[in-house]
Amino acid sequence: MLYKHSVRIDRRKCMGCTNCIKSCPTEAIRVQRGKAKILDERCIDCGECLRVCPHHAMVAVTTPVNGLNLFKYNIVIPCASLYSQFEDLEDCGNLFEALYDFGFDAIYEEARGAEIEAEALRTYFRSGEANFPIISCNCPVIPRLVTTLFPNLIDNLSPFVSATEIAARVAKEEFCALMNVEKESVGCYYIAPCAARMTNIKSPLGIDKSEVDGVFAMRDIYAKLMELMGKSKSSSSRRSVPFPAGAYGLGTAVIGGLSAAVGTKHYLAVDGIYNVMQCLEEIDNERLKNLKLVEASACFGGCVGGPLLFENQFVAKNRNRRLANSQPRTDLERDEHVLKYVHSPLIRYNKPFEPRSIMKLSDDVGEAMRMMERMERISKDLPGLDCGSCGSPSCRTLAEDIVRGQAVEMDCIFKLRDKLRILAQEMADLASAEKRG
Repeated sequence: MLYKHSVRIDRRKCMGCTNCIKSCPTEAIRVQRGKAKILDERCIDCGECLRVCPHHAMVAVTTPVNGLNLFKYNIVIPCASLYSQFEDLEDCGNLFEALYDFGFDAIYEEARGAEIEAEALRTYFRSGEANFPIISCNCPVIPRLVTTLFPNLIDNLSPFVSATEIAARVAKEEFCALMNVEKESVGCYYIAPCAARMTNIKSPLGIDKSEVDGVFAMRDIYAKLMELMGKSKSSSSRRSVPFPAGAYGLGTAVIGGLSAAVGTKHYLAVDGIYNVMQCLEEIDNERLKNLKLVEASACFGGCVGGPLLFENQFVAKNRNRRLANSQPRTDLERDEHVLKYVHSPLIRYNKPFEPRSIMKLSDDVGEAMRMMERMERISKDLPGLDCGSCGSPSCRTLAEDIVRGQAVEMDCIFKLRDKLRILAQEMADLASAEKRG
């Protein structure tokens, strides 16, 4: 089954520039016939192409804002970075009231799911079962990156699903028990900072089915929430959130927040997809030792730096720190709601992660070897400048595309220039010979 993605290309806007192919960490984009093309087997939905496309041709596919009519009851999972999008938000009361007015029947914070995850990780560290360092799966891009480029580290991936998935599962459990309704009648929607969350719904890793039923892009819902918050300020009654998050949970919107909630000193918090790749490579080569936790985020700054946010990431980071510091620091080891789920299979993956082969040239081993040898010959004959003018991100990927039958050597402008020079010289020699004759 083909891997499905939440980043699409609007071919009407694509101008065939090479910004996207040079920024993609897994070399998943080509420019062919003047338009960009995403290679499904390579894409990890990191969203880098969304950031760099100057023509806005890369589009994040999310749930329409008016898509709340599929279920009888609707629960919202606000991302921990949502609060930092609003200026002077000293408490979350107005925001929660706006979410209720938007049409949601219940609210369960992703930050609360992060607190459950943090305590589960701390307990797991002491169990003797952990394969250190544990790589957190809170950022949905990380397990896809590991299974694609670093399969040797699959056993290091956290056994716990992301805070978003934990929040959705717990929210449905609690809501169905409280309201005495069937789970099939309840929809769970996430307000997301990135498109990768949508991919986790359509093609989840490590689980059979995600309990998140839809994903709203934060920038799509921001204006409506601002309007509703303006109205809710005049309201005297406030609808509460049953299990509000504290400082630790809210702090997980910024890189390093989960590690602080876990409470370990032996951690590494790294942000930015290329920094993450460098870090994973060093772990793979056993250069980083004595680590217990690797908290990695594809976006700079963590979720406050997501490509679907409205606010500047540095402003959002400061707001998040201020809001988190104003909340109580709950003792997660004694929190009854957290302890209820720490040992539950509800928060764990139930399927093994499988490596994804992106370099497989052929099912036949002999043919694959011949293709590899041809690829090496072609690669050595190319200029090695990795200019991207051919539509492939590097000379090596162009060689791979050639042996796969998806490109030709003359796509390289330097090879084409040399060929034209030879043809021009041959034509000149032929004309000179005819004149002499």
